[in-house]
Amino acid sequence: MVIIGAGECGGRAALALRDLGFDGPVTLVGDEPHLPYERPPLSKEAMISEAPLIIKAIVSDELLAERSIQHIRSIRAVAIDRAAHAVRLSDGSSLAYDKLLLATGSVPRKLPMPGLGGRCVYLRTFNDALAIRAHLSAGNRVAIIGGGFIGLELAAAARKLGAAVTVIEAQPRILMRGVPAEIAEIIHRAHEAEGVSIRAGQGIAAIADDGAEVRVTLADGQQVAADLAVIGIGAVPVTALAAEAGLTIDNGIAVDGTLRTEDPDILAAGDCCSFPLAIYGGRRVRLEAWRNAQEQGALAAKNMLGTNEPHAAVPWFWSDQYGLTLQIAGLSDEGRTIVRRDLDDGAFILFHLAADGRLVAASGIGPGNAVARDIRLAEMLIAKRATPAPEALGSQAVKLKSLLAA
Repeated sequence: MVIIGAGECGGRAALALRDLGFDGPVTLVGDEPHLPYERPPLSKEAMISEAPLIIKAIVSDELLAERSIQHIRSIRAVAIDRAAHAVRLSDGSSLAYDKLLLATGSVPRKLPMPGLGGRCVYLRTFNDALAIRAHLSAGNRVAIIGGGFIGLELAAAARKLGAAVTVIEAQPRILMRGVPAEIAEIIHRAHEAEGVSIRAGQGIAAIADDGAEVRVTLADGQQVAADLAVIGIGAVPVTALAAEAGLTIDNGIAVDGTLRTEDPDILAAGDCCSFPLAIYGGRRVRLEAWRNAQEQGALAAKNMLGTNEPHAAVPWFWSDQYGLTLQIAGLSDEGRTIVRRDLDDGAFILFHLAADGRLVAASGIGPGNAVARDIRLAEMLIAKRATPAPEALGSQAVKLKSLLAA
């Protein structure tokens, strides 16, 4: 078994193969020098910790050795020979495989503009986080280009460490992708209350990085000067290896419900693949989410061993900013009707219903874990394709657990 990509998904898949009793060779190939590690902390708690930034590894060298998992570091896979069942690596060597898992992940979308220099950076890897963390201190100015989850989490971390922060978002509001406007407005107000300047609805006309500072010229002519510009305008799946091997690409490496490509001996999982979701009528989606990487890594391992289990998990996302936690279960853009349920401490959940009354998503926000339990119950209702009465969803007196039992 060969796994290309030693991140969360690939690492979990390797461990799962052993958990499932596979005792043949397992090789994990990664282009970073580090052990497989979790990426969410890079824009969250790791940035604001007073301790030196450290990797939150999902497996140790000792465990890899104990479980006889070969981890090849700082090496890229450069070609797949499907006929020979072999992968050629950047050091000139090759690996034979019976089953191959592509867990190549995604990379930051590049800002297609001239003028970017060494003070214009992206966050994806631990080394990226180290470089950014060095600039997040009192007296420094940070421009965040992109008002999505990564950019806003970095903005919150930078403010906590005393940096001056400006967020620039070309869309009319922050969190346009998958987050209801009502919740995005709360996040917007929280950032402004902490001193973040948010410039929404502003395209970028030019960027100039002279090595001493970055100057961002907005579409309306205003300028934002910064010591560092962090660009967070989305991610693109890493698909070149699969494409050159003749595999279908459709917003990622195209797989079926069991994560198999059209080549039955090659699977793909995590950020790099698009797959059909049965609970949304087979809609093809690609998810850039920590839990999805875990779930698909485990599922890919099962199906590499001959199981034909389809992906059935409900999408789930979360973000922490200024003590507020946002959680979303399902795909909110599938909804036609929104029902609000107020909880304690100002927390609330928005339930998204399809035209036929099915619950298709739930979006919640509140302090700490205020929405966690109800979002989990909503997730279970979505998985059951339940059609709960809107008035029951909106009433705090009606327990979601009772709707699940019904």
